[in-house]
Amino acid sequence: MRQAVVVGAGISGLAAALALHRTGWAVTVLERAPELGAVGAGLTLWPNAMRALDVLKLGDAVRDRSVRIGESGGLRDPGGRLVVRTAGITEQVMTDLRALHRADLHAVLVDALPAGLVRTGCRVDSVGTDVVLADGERVTADLIVGADGVDSAVRRAFWPDRPRYRGYTAWRGVTPPGAVRIDGGVGETWGRGTRFGIVGLNGDRTYWFAVANAEPGVRYDDEWAEVRRRFGSWHAPIPALLEATPRQDVLHHDIVDLPPLKSYVDGRVVLLGDAAHAMTPDVGQGGCQALEDAVVLAARVTAGDSAAGLDAGLARYDAERRPRTQSIARLARRIGRFAQADNALLVPLRTQLLRLAPPRAAERTLDRITRWVPPPLD
Repeated sequence: MRQAVVVGAGISGLAAALALHRTGWAVTVLERAPELGAVGAGLTLWPNAMRALDVLKLGDAVRDRSVRIGESGGLRDPGGRLVVRTAGITEQVMTDLRALHRADLHAVLVDALPAGLVRTGCRVDSVGTDVVLADGERVTADLIVGADGVDSAVRRAFWPDRPRYRGYTAWRGVTPPGAVRIDGGVGETWGRGTRFGIVGLNGDRTYWFAVANAEPGVRYDDEWAEVRRRFGSWHAPIPALLEATPRQDVLHHDIVDLPPLKSYVDGRVVLLGDAAHAMTPDVGQGGCQALEDAVVLAARVTAGDSAAGLDAGLARYDAERRPRTQSIARLARRIGRFAQADNALLVPLRTQLLRLAPPRAAERTLDRITRWVPPPLD
């Protein structure tokens, strides 16, 4: 059997490992953390991602652990006044738009993999024709998959590109079950250089995120108190969500993305997920594109191919995935810049533009992204 090494046991790495395993590869996943576990908060999965999960035979398991996002939400100002209502978005887009905790998706992927396939506590020291671990062990493979996130060690070994800060930072949290009712409150609120988002999760929990323009790397002794200071006077149910969230569970990360790489492939080394195309979260497609990557990669590099066939499959993966993911990343950057406007004159103009924009413009963009159909896995 052909050997594949996947570096990173996050969502992209586990999905790639499962897809490759199901197409005949012998797979080893190397994870630097001492034990498996998913950090993070909420995650949205658009119909394109759900189709990828269906190909992996995990769609129903994910639907059981997620909630469907309906059409009742909207975009508001900090006082609670409705700016844009999301009702009317095409059924094609909304029919399988779902939300779940990142840990739940991670658990579904872990449960689908054979026992012993993932090795924890494996820190990568260098990557060449083989993967060399920090303890000196050399792991040989026919294919090396870099799925180790935005700060990818695999990418650093072959590509000079580095993440870049986009000018805003984000806090995230999840309320305990039943703590706050959010009837009619699902959606986003935009202020001056600030945003707050609310998404319902299964188990009667609520995922929220707060975004603000800031200098990079700034951290606070009490992140919960800082979010409450910035957003505690905004419309309901935002203050209640913050009050209900355990202060030690608030996450804080700067928003970065990657410049467009010239290729996702170097020899027998391939990148996917955030390692290849980390994007800002402004269209909710980061995890979705990682799942697409995993399915396409496995479909193009079949285990029985010759060496030349493997090279051709990797070239095809790059040709399919790079234009699509980089186009979505560009869209996310544009939306992020628009949403984070903080000029006193531009913000009212932004509100007017949102109110006047024809709904079909947004629908066409979403349709182009979410109509993606995955290749079959043989």
